[in-house]
Amino acid sequence: MTATTRRTSNAATTRRAALGLFGGAVLLGASSGRVLAAAGAAKDQDILNEAAVLRDPDIPAAGNPKGDITIVEFFDYQCPYCRKIAPDLRALVKEDGKVRLVSKDWPILGPVSVYAARLVLATRYQNKFIEAQDALISLDTRLTEAIARDRLAKAGIDVDRAVADLQKNQDAIVAKLKQIDEQATAFGFNGTPSFIVGKFRIPGPITKEQFVLAIADARKAAAAKK
Repeated sequence: MTATTRRTSNAATTRRAALGLFGGAVLLGASSGRVLAAAGAAKDQDILNEAAVLRDPDIPAAGNPKGDITIVEFFDYQCPYCRKIAPDLRALVKEDGKVRLVSKDWPILGPVSVYAARLVLATRYQNKFIEAQDALISLDTRLTEAIARDRLAKAGIDVDRAVADLQKNQDAIVAKLKQIDEQATAFGFNGTPSFIVGKFRIPGPITKEQFVLAIADARKAAAAKK
């Protein structure tokens, strides 16, 4: 396909195609707090603990922090599909008003992606994480380390502090990216962007309209279990 995927994957192109992937792949179990994976091992279930996936305290959520539905996005700043979908996804979260958006850096497109992801995670220590993510996912140019620092500075982030915090907390930041990679891999995701909507998985980009439908179905599924 493109450099966006590290293994071959097909994007969901219709609502039914997307939802067809949900039921047969991975479903987060509400009662057990673990993931029920059709082909998953016990190790994957530990990695995909519901709280770790949906409510990771190390990954601040955009949107409504008390929302009834969580969207988890696995993305890379160099991924063209991630950049393209970002404005629509953020607009949808704002329009809906009841969605938590958890954007997890999954840097699979090379060293520059890894550098950017680590630097953004370091901005948590100055409470600028979401601003940093928004600044880099909105890039309309080739990502380099210098451009990453420049765009973060223009977004009002103290880059010198971020660099220092990255050095100080490097082990924790590397461990967090490793955890995210393990989650994405255990879900069977092949590239970016990939999503969890409620307790269903979408292994590829979809349109804003398809997100609306997926959110509605996630809410129906949640209501049916009450």
